[in-house]
Amino acid sequence: MSAAAFLIFDLDGTLSDPAAGIGRSINHALSAFGYPLLEETEVSQYIGPPLDSTFRQLTRSSSHEHVLALVAKYRERYGDVGYAENVLYPGIPEAVRHLAAQGFPLGLCTSKRVDFAEKILTLFGLREFFSVVNGGEVGIGKDHQLRGLIADGQVGPASTMIGDRAVDVSAARANRLHSVGVLWGHGSEDELRTAAPDLLLRLPGQLTSLRPRSPA
Repeated sequence: MSAAAFLIFDLDGTLSDPAAGIGRSINHALSAFGYPLLEETEVSQYIGPPLDSTFRQLTRSSSHEHVLALVAKYRERYGDVGYAENVLYPGIPEAVRHLAAQGFPLGLCTSKRVDFAEKILTLFGLREFFSVVNGGEVGIGKDHQLRGLIADGQVGPASTMIGDRAVDVSAARANRLHSVGVLWGHGSEDELRTAAPDLLLRLPGQLTSLRPRSPA
């Protein structure tokens, strides 16, 4: 029997706005190694991509070990207080509860470490609604995360990926999944339209209209 078709959500920029915690934690790491700090207006572009990619871009370092040290320093603060600086987008709790009440299987696939994702969902009282929670690791792209979920039979190949950045759309396409882009997060409308999701939503309340696809 094939796995169910899930509605798979990204976390940062899709369910919650993590800008404060991520920005402060990035600066915690940059400061520790003597790099210039990010301005608040610069943080948004670094929300979504994997941390190692972000620190390579910010520091221009080609040293894998140095990048790992930056990631570790980031996580030092993020795991302590940064995760709790998330803010849910208005309408998200209601939308998640509505979808779960319809009996639709819900999953989460995020570039952040799975224990952080679990803490954030628990903080907002949403953990019970997600039967699959998948987090990333250094060097593992979201396309590989989704591929692993499908290969392990945790989600079906007719699942839908929902996110605010082009990486969510491209990861879905790489795995032949349906994709939904959302415009309330950190990806611009131009970015998402260029990525060409199957559906584009402007407001969290529109999530309630989503339905899992029927397996082929």
